[in-house]
Amino acid sequence: MIVDVFLPSVLFLVGVIVVFLYFRLEKKVDSLLGGQELHLKHVMVLVLAIGAMVTVILVIPERALLGLFLFAYTAILLLFTFLFVPKWYLALVPPVLFLLSFFYCWNIYSFNFFALLFGISVAVYMGNLFTWKTTVAFAALVTIMDVIQVLITGHMGEAFETAQTLGLPAFIKIPMFPAVGLTYLGLGDLFLFGLLSIQITRKYGRKFGLRSIILMSIVYLLLYTVLLNYYPLTNGFPATVLVVSGWLTALGARHLYTSFISKKEVTTQLG
Repeated sequence: MIVDVFLPSVLFLVGVIVVFLYFRLEKKVDSLLGGQELHLKHVMVLVLAIGAMVTVILVIPERALLGLFLFAYTAILLLFTFLFVPKWYLALVPPVLFLLSFFYCWNIYSFNFFALLFGISVAVYMGNLFTWKTTVAFAALVTIMDVIQVLITGHMGEAFETAQTLGLPAFIKIPMFPAVGLTYLGLGDLFLFGLLSIQITRKYGRKFGLRSIILMSIVYLLLYTVLLNYYPLTNGFPATVLVVSGWLTALGARHLYTSFISKKEVTTQLG
C-alpha cells in the first residue's frame, strides 16, 4: 500500500501557523482592511473570478503571465511583511529576496518556501474578510468550481503545467514519505485549508480549532491514501474535496459530541 504522511503533516503545520499568525495580527489586518467583510454576492464573484482565471491562464502569453504573477507575489509579500515591520524600506526586503531567488537561485527549497509563505499570507490577510456564513458558501462554491475545472474541463491541469513550465510558485512540490516521489498541492487548496482553520477556530475557540486541524489532516491523509492506491493521480484530482471533507468531519464530530453531552445532562437531571 502506498502511503504519504508528509503532505498531510505539512497541511497540519500550515493550519496551525495560519491560526497563530491570524490571531496575532488580527487587529492590524482589520485596521488595514477597514473592517470590511465579504457578502454572499462578493463570494460568488470571487469564485467565478478564480474559475475564470484558471481558464484565462491558458491563453495569456507566457511573458505577460510571468510578469503578472511576479507582481502579485511581490505585492503580497510587501503587504504581509508590512504587518510585522510597518516601515516600507524594511518591508521591501522579502519581495527583493523573492525576485533575486526566482531569477538567480530558484530550487525546490526556495520554491516551496515562498509558495508556503504566499499561501499563509493570503489566508491570514483574507481571514477577516469572511464570516462563518460566507465561509460555508465559499467552501461549497470553490469545491464545485474545482471539480468542474479539474475533472470536466481539465483546465486546472493545463494551468498547472503552464505554471510549472514558468517556475511559478503556484503550488508546493514536496517529497512523499514513506512512499517515493514528489506530490503537488495548489496554493488555492492551502489557502482553503488555512481559511477553514481560521473560521472554525473563531467560531468554536482555539482548543476545538486545534482539534479540528488535527482531524482535518487525518481525514486528508485517509482520503489521500485511497486516491494514491486506487485513483490515477496523473489525471489530477480536486484537493478541495479532501479539505472540505475533513472540515465537515470536524463539524460533524462536534455536533455528535454536543448532542451526546446534552442528552447525558438531561438523563442526569431526570435521574
